[in-house]
Amino acid sequence: MRAMHIQVFTGSNGLKQMKAAFRKNWEHYIQEALGLAIFMISACFFSAMLFSEKSSWYNSVPDFTLKNFLMGVAMGVTALFIFYSPWTAPSGSQINPAVTLSFLRIKKMCLYDALFFIIAQFIGGTLAVYIMQWLMGPMLIEFPVNSAVTIPGKPGVAAALITEFLIAFITMSMVLFTSHHNKLKKYTRIFAGCLVCTWVILAGPISGFGMNPARSFASALPANIWTAFWIYLIVPVIAMLAACEFFLFTQKKVSSKESRQRFKRKSELKTLKFPL
Repeated sequence: MRAMHIQVFTGSNGLKQMKAAFRKNWEHYIQEALGLAIFMISACFFSAMLFSEKSSWYNSVPDFTLKNFLMGVAMGVTALFIFYSPWTAPSGSQINPAVTLSFLRIKKMCLYDALFFIIAQFIGGTLAVYIMQWLMGPMLIEFPVNSAVTIPGKPGVAAALITEFLIAFITMSMVLFTSHHNKLKKYTRIFAGCLVCTWVILAGPISGFGMNPARSFASALPANIWTAFWIYLIVPVIAMLAACEFFLFTQKKVSSKESRQRFKRKSELKTLKFPL
């Protein structure tokens, strides 16, 4: 996953700025919609095939832990495909409103691009689930799959809230720190894919693994299941913005330390006495 550098428009006419943003970057908006659509198609397909009793795979993989592991691997591979695919990668493969708002916060994109990104993400993900409902029918729609909806698991709402905050905070912190590290930035997308796999396996049974308001909405609307939906809508945004503030704070500390060191070196040079 990489940050997308988009021109920041200035001026008093907001409508002109919005039109200019759309004309310049409409292809990126389509890529964002397609990216989350691919993610939701994969989530729906593997959820139905692994967890629905109507599936031919259901009895082939009887152990829930193994099912959950396979689900994690499938979604991790899907995420990597989205991050590297020429169909979706040019936009930065954000596919998450919380990520988009985070990049807006650190000034990697302008307001209007962020707005269109978020709209595209919601539309792409939701349309994909409706299409998968039509293709897979009761196997996807009925309990226990429920259109791959994200709802709190047996540990309850509080555990789901804490889990969603932690996975979103850790993920965005990883993206920010590795993407700004000269040696690690080329691995950011690989790390992100590995985290998706890990979170599906570990967080899935606790929170359903949302971490993405558009992804959770994309399942909730077709399924008409809104259990604790506010967690999946609000908490990932708060957590990722908190990660941004932490990143910006550490960057200021590093910059301040480097400035003091440069000043100290200059002062030391002034005190040196060179032989004539």
